[in-house]
Amino acid sequence: MADHITDATPETVDLSDTAVKRIARILSSEPEGTSLRVSVEGGGCSGFQYKYDLVREQESDDLVIARDGASVLIDPVSLQYMSGSVIDFVDDLMGQSFQIRNPLAAAGCGCGTSFSI
Repeated sequence: MADHITDATPETVDLSDTAVKRIARILSSEPEGTSLRVSVEGGGCSGFQYKYDLVREQESDDLVIARDGASVLIDPVSLQYMSGSVIDFVDDLMGQSFQIRNPLAAAGCGCGTSFSI
């Protein structure tokens, strides 16, 4: 069965079905109200890198993506660099990881966690 991936609109970020399942599984063993925060920071081998944190605090201006037990928070500054992206979870011969398909990224690195615009 193919994974359902909805194209994100330019102002939002979307989650693939596999990402939703993995995030929900991770959050199921965390305290009530925990979310996955995805952010963009300076650094990495290509200029920017994605950061993933489990948090219990939500800011009033966060983008909240909630679906089927998965809850993802993205701050407005990071959203500028991630608009239109799709967060996916990949399990292949190279290992398991969250991967972000970012239409704004002009280049990426081999490890798949940093990018440049």
